[in-house]
Amino acid sequence: MPGRVLVVVLTILMLLVGGVLLVGGGALSLAGGSPYYLLAGAAVVAAALGIAIRRAWALPLFGLLLAATLGWAVWEAGLDGWALAPRLIAPALLGLCLLAPAVRRRAGDATPWWIAAPVLAIALTFGIATLQPTTAAGPQAAAPVRAAAAAPDPAQGEWRHWGRTLAGDRFVPLAQIDAGNVAKLELAWAFRSDVAPFGFHSFEATPLAAGGRLYLCLDRDVVVALDQETGEQLWRFDPKTKLDGVFAATCRGVSYYEAPGRVADCPRRILFGAHDGRMLALDAETGRPCRSFGNGGAVSLLENLGETPTGITFPTSPPTVLNGVAVIGGWVTDGLYVGEPSGAVRAYDAVTGQLRWAWDAARPDPSAPLAPGETYARGSPNAWGVFSGDEALGLIYVPTGVTTPDYFGAHRSPAAERYGTSVVALEAATGKVRWAFQTVHHDIWDYDVGAQPVLTDIPRPGGPVPALIQPTKRGQFFVLDRRDGRPIYPVVEKPAPQGAAAGEWTAATQPYSPGFADVAGPALREVDMWGITPLDQLWCRLQFRQARYDGEFTPPGLKKAIAYPGSAGGVNWGSVTIDPARRLMITNSLYMADIARLVPQAEAAKIPPPKPGGHADAFLFPQQGTPYAFQRAVFQSPLRVPCQEPPYGRLSAVDLATGQLVWSQPFGVARHAGPMGVESRLPFRMGVPNLGGSIATGGGLVFIGASQDRSFRAIDIGTGRELWRTPLPSIGAATPMSYLSPKSGRQFVVIAAGGHPGLPGPAGGTLMAYALPAK
Repeated sequence: MPGRVLVVVLTILMLLVGGVLLVGGGALSLAGGSPYYLLAGAAVVAAALGIAIRRAWALPLFGLLLAATLGWAVWEAGLDGWALAPRLIAPALLGLCLLAPAVRRRAGDATPWWIAAPVLAIALTFGIATLQPTTAAGPQAAAPVRAAAAAPDPAQGEWRHWGRTLAGDRFVPLAQIDAGNVAKLELAWAFRSDVAPFGFHSFEATPLAAGGRLYLCLDRDVVVALDQETGEQLWRFDPKTKLDGVFAATCRGVSYYEAPGRVADCPRRILFGAHDGRMLALDAETGRPCRSFGNGGAVSLLENLGETPTGITFPTSPPTVLNGVAVIGGWVTDGLYVGEPSGAVRAYDAVTGQLRWAWDAARPDPSAPLAPGETYARGSPNAWGVFSGDEALGLIYVPTGVTTPDYFGAHRSPAAERYGTSVVALEAATGKVRWAFQTVHHDIWDYDVGAQPVLTDIPRPGGPVPALIQPTKRGQFFVLDRRDGRPIYPVVEKPAPQGAAAGEWTAATQPYSPGFADVAGPALREVDMWGITPLDQLWCRLQFRQARYDGEFTPPGLKKAIAYPGSAGGVNWGSVTIDPARRLMITNSLYMADIARLVPQAEAAKIPPPKPGGHADAFLFPQQGTPYAFQRAVFQSPLRVPCQEPPYGRLSAVDLATGQLVWSQPFGVARHAGPMGVESRLPFRMGVPNLGGSIATGGGLVFIGASQDRSFRAIDIGTGRELWRTPLPSIGAATPMSYLSPKSGRQFVVIAAGGHPGLPGPAGGTLMAYALPAK
């Protein structure tokens, strides 16, 4: 009786699976896709019917299908284990079920080798595939090793800016921890925030280290000072931020400033932005507000913005302090309506809080006062990322977003078109534009520049050139002379896809930097579509064929279109890291396509909002004042698995002298990834989604969290080899930092672990500090 039930169940299952493959495969073939699924569906249905009517050819037919499937899979995917998995695992498991004695008796006692032989061949192929190397080296097999920078004074052991220096290179000239001893790192202390997570919670803070203390912001804009040796809280300040209308209280960090000369009030101070539109100054010693700054320790960032709905604009990144001027930008919520508040970048005296200037792209003289009743230009591009600065040149480098709404731009002003999705060099003293470089023309893909511009010197035949490297969500890097914005590595304009929706237009060309390595990934193809089984892989292939995809910069339209890289990157706010001693740039990158469409406003009004706490299949951006709303989702299958095959994240090194890749490898393991949010627990390297940044040290190491697998890693910077890994309580979606404790002389490495709404996992707020064992 059990054998008869098994036969019936398998037969019904095969008929159902075969039917889906027949119907879906037929639709895929008509759309110009692979005929495999249609043929496989016919074979599965035939084999099921053969078993049902007791035909001896049933199992040989299925065995031939397995053999053909193996050949087709290797022809399409090569020996890539992750690419082979959805093509082969489910068919092989079904084949194993057909080896049951009851099934073989039903099928005329066919020899088991009809099934066993192709299953063994599939297993052998997988074994070979898993042994393939996962690190891809460029023309240079390993990085040139030069002497690491020394730490001649105590300041070299501190971390006084978000990117350690105003240049944002995230390089720590400490070599106490190196490749030889990093495996001995252990948790020295942990600070666990007791502030309840708010809204779309993410803990992205990078602490500052100065004067034996750490300074960082927690959720809800709470700022604390910690002892560097023990993590003990020394003071705490709660600004009592009003969070009405705010959807996320993200804080990437605070700023530290030592006032020159004699300043009675707060000679050492902490500056930071709050989500109700304030910038505050605190005494670094006590945590009390600096009464001499602004109005009792705060200035309003909402002044002169005009009508400003609650929670629509707020700072998410720390101000950049250059030559006594604190320059701050802010986020303006994407996709709401035409004429949202200005994204003005403002500069304040770091001691008094007096407004020095305000640049909003439409004002030729940022220092000129506004006329009575005048506001900053509505809809001007915002700047929510971290800025950089060059004290000698007196320049602040500002990465900009785009005029809202993000996905329709026919209404944008010439000034907004000029400075949107760009890096802009502003004079710190006046706010005037020295130069600007645009990374996307007429951006209608949400490719705003969130990554901090990174300053370094690029080796050239005539000597080093003062450079700025601008990472982008596109995965392109633009290397410019930071004095005048001229490309050091040539930039070329390439034709872009055309055919925008009615009332919209698309730029004829877009900029590329072909001489410098990129991490954009190749254009998607049907064979790159993925899934857990052949069924959801078929679904993804059909969606790919039915959507519009002309490569990068496919314009949004009424028909679904695929955007790749997606709106999260590429390279996002975590930016890149520079090791000046080894002339290397380290970057982590994300590979996740979006699928989206423009929705006529009349149709958009009928789309119900997502249920609270439920899974939203797509986000709807209202874009009021334009003809269309915009509906966007991650391109994934009904099983909530990405439709493109892994890797979804990579870690790479680029030689700054040649612009070529030194190494590149998938970043992260599959342990916490799986269909429908169920963790697979697989320890295999997959290359997982990641958000955050890295640092490099004089010891030849890269430290990075960022990955969905909730791990903190140390990487050999010359080879890309992982030397140390430790689990985190939540995703470390932040940039780590490192310092030398003045009490013990030990080097600490610190990461904020608290999760991110874009990466599934537990929310929290823990600061983890690691060091070598105390002697």
